[in-house]
Amino acid sequence: MVYSDPTLKLFSCSSNPELAKAIAGHIGLELGNVTMSRFSDGESHVQLDDSVRGSDVYVVQSTSAPVNDHLIELLVMVDALKRASAKTINVVMPYYGYARQDRKARSRDPITAKLVANLIETAGAHRVIAMDLHAMQIQGFFDIPVDHLLGVPILGDYFNSKKLPSPVVVSPDHGGVVRARRLADTLQAPLAIIDKRRPEPGVVEVMNIIGDVSGRTAILIDDIIDTAGTIVLAANALKKAGAMDIYACCTHPVLSGPAIERLATSPIVEIVITDTIPLRQPCATSKVKVLSVASLIAEAIVRIHEKQSISKLFEPHV
Repeated sequence: MVYSDPTLKLFSCSSNPELAKAIAGHIGLELGNVTMSRFSDGESHVQLDDSVRGSDVYVVQSTSAPVNDHLIELLVMVDALKRASAKTINVVMPYYGYARQDRKARSRDPITAKLVANLIETAGAHRVIAMDLHAMQIQGFFDIPVDHLLGVPILGDYFNSKKLPSPVVVSPDHGGVVRARRLADTLQAPLAIIDKRRPEPGVVEVMNIIGDVSGRTAILIDDIIDTAGTIVLAANALKKAGAMDIYACCTHPVLSGPAIERLATSPIVEIVITDTIPLRQPCATSKVKVLSVASLIAEAIVRIHEKQSISKLFEPHV
């Protein structure tokens, strides 16, 4: 199928070209032609090879590692589109880097998530489409529309298809309870919460498990798995509390440092992730299952372009 409106154009920066290709395939578009290069001193350069005058342009770029390179590349791309007379510039950020710096945790801390929002707006973006922002208030950091898509419908459909016996959805901390409840509602399963504390930076201790997990299939859910320390500690606590099998899932597989090794040697049966961030290294474990967000993002783009409501895409399937 070929999308019939020539004013809709889709471009990809360099962070996640495979996802961008998949999104274009679902819509029925060819990706726009753009040459991305670097000068000898490391400066990013963008050359648009297609006309975008009067077009509604969507740019796919996760600001994942190397975060600063991908962020600057996105800003240069938006500026190039603005100067090429694009009608609207819509930034599709499956993963919003710096989202965890969303507040002042200590005196003299920056709020870098807000700074990133300012930079994207100043560059010339008219809209942002993001998935599972680490903090909901980031939507309010922008003075342009932000469409916030959820990964729970995709993860929920997958776990429903597995028909796991006696599932219980587990939030690895108090901050993730809303997300875990959405998945629990989708699976019609009970909810449990890991009560943990941080006695010092980088150190986590599990104090208690709120809810019954004994003899059940536990499904840990988080928005991000970074070094996997928290998720593995939670899995060990669940196993000690009598959980039968343990699954883990997240929308954004940052998977930095020792994450893959930790997950491979953990009691977790399967780690379900999405492709908002491409895996940066070959997976040394067969436990990892990757689900695509391409069809969800493609549907959001088409609905926005055709001025239809996309509110149903914000909610999990129940």
